[in-house]
Amino acid sequence: MDRKGEGWLVFASIMLVLAGIYNFIWGITALAKDEYLINQFLFANLTFWGWFWLIIGVIAVIAGFAVLNKSQWARWFGIIMASISAIGMFTVIWAYPIWSILIIVLDVMVIYGLTEYGSREAGA
Repeated sequence: MDRKGEGWLVFASIMLVLAGIYNFIWGITALAKDEYLINQFLFANLTFWGWFWLIIGVIAVIAGFAVLNKSQWARWFGIIMASISAIGMFTVIWAYPIWSILIIVLDVMVIYGLTEYGSREAGA
């Protein structure tokens, strides 16, 4: 890798793809196993949330691959998704403290990689 920060962009891309896959699985679970999830969460309309996370998951996977192609929309989408994820983890930190802290750290690393090295001019 001859370009400065290329490793950070690959890391951010992989994290976006993984987040997209996990969100997609979450969406399928919300659609297929609503009787299980309704006991765990207070969302009244799991069909809506299921389709929402399916769509977000697909977009995140596409954005992850687009980051490798230096797409600016993917860079900004990744920054927004990681920011929302980090903020969202604070809502469940009391229930899953280690998991929440791990995800927050990964989100911050993705944000750093995309902001520092994601622009077209970075490392040029």
